[in-house]
Amino acid sequence: MERFKFILQKEFKQIFRDKGMLPIIFVMPIMQLMVLSFAATFDIHNINLEIIDKDQSPVSHQLISKYEASSYFNIISNLPYDADNGESLQKGEAVIILEIPKDFEKNIIQSQPTNLSAKVDAIDGMSAGVSVNYAQSIIRDFQDDYIQEHGLLLGKPSMNIKISNLNWYNNSLNYKFYMVPGLLVLLVSMIGMFLTSMNIVKEKEIGTIEQLNVTPITKAEFIIGKLFPFWCIGMFVLSLGLTLAKLVFDIPIQGPLYIVFAFAMLYLFVVLGLGLIISTLADTQQQSMFIAWFFMIVFVLLSGLFTPIENMPGWAQDLTLLNPVRYFIEIMRNVLLKGASWADVKMNFYIIGIYGVIINSLAVLLYRKTN
Repeated sequence: MERFKFILQKEFKQIFRDKGMLPIIFVMPIMQLMVLSFAATFDIHNINLEIIDKDQSPVSHQLISKYEASSYFNIISNLPYDADNGESLQKGEAVIILEIPKDFEKNIIQSQPTNLSAKVDAIDGMSAGVSVNYAQSIIRDFQDDYIQEHGLLLGKPSMNIKISNLNWYNNSLNYKFYMVPGLLVLLVSMIGMFLTSMNIVKEKEIGTIEQLNVTPITKAEFIIGKLFPFWCIGMFVLSLGLTLAKLVFDIPIQGPLYIVFAFAMLYLFVVLGLGLIISTLADTQQQSMFIAWFFMIVFVLLSGLFTPIENMPGWAQDLTLLNPVRYFIEIMRNVLLKGASWADVKMNFYIIGIYGVIINSLAVLLYRKTN
């Protein structure tokens, strides 16, 4: 028992003397709890709604005011005709396009059936289903209020409004179509960051880093030599994953694949650079694994992989702008499911390119500093 007590004392002292472990133990769990509990929510708010009001009547305006008063919807435009033919869905500006037909008011007054139609961005099948349910519940509230206001009594023909929706980009609301491209990004990111973060620190642990430092090789050559093999591994994993996604899950590939691979080439330099920074700062492989795991958890839950970014609070949405995983998932879903072109995704290329230059420059500087 006495020996066990000494062992416990020794282990606790060793942990609390390790300056790298203390933030991992105390700071990271608090940060994850405070940030992710707000960001990883399945509540759906701020659904961007485009309305095409072909009736332009007092009754249609009354229905639109219901949507304006709802906290679930943001009306981004209210047009008398279909001006862009679904372009707002393609650009990701709207989630639902709701069309109010001509003679809407006339049919309501005459108690004739009337049909509203909705086009829905259904890449995320779960969110699309919930969004349509919200839209339908507002229409039901409108019916109840209108009947009560105009004194329609039982025994008279009742109002009969139906809403028919058409799911774009994921007609069958197949959850795999939404998740598999995102999971593929996650797989590539984890392999790249974990392998790189453990690489240099392993050299430190086995004592070969000093031998490498006395060789004529430059620091830049050393960094590139460390990154390139993992870059090749990452590209191979992406190629294999896309092949399996098509053959096993029948994921549609609507857009050009060269955009996905070109973006992956840039993206992997960012992920590998992050792994290199972790490897430079950590003293042991255990530390590097913990730090890499912490960043991956934050990246994944702030990436829109599980919950739409639009549902997060404003400050969490701002944080996602620093998350490289977010941009790759957007590229994968937009190109594979929407058939996005270079013009649609070029901003993601610019952002991740700048990100890559900053991260890898920082990695080289930190490596020099520690040596």
